Amino acid sequence: MLIEVNGEKKELHQPQALAEAIQHWGYAGAAIAVAHNDEFVPRSRYATLQLQDGDRLEIVAPMQGG
Repeated sequence: MLIEVNGEKKELHQPQALAEAIQHWGYAGAAIAVAHNDEFVPRSRYATLQLQDGDRLEIVAPMQGG
């Protein structure tokens, strides 16, 4: 199953929840915001939102600097 993450195609070998995919892609514990198919996803839904083939995710993390 293919998921588009920040404009890049990523493959998942089985259906899984957003929380599992985030961990798989190395974002576990990071301060991030996620949009799923152009809709903001509250952190409370990460564990229950099941990803589907063709879904689009935007994952953003705050940047520091000055």
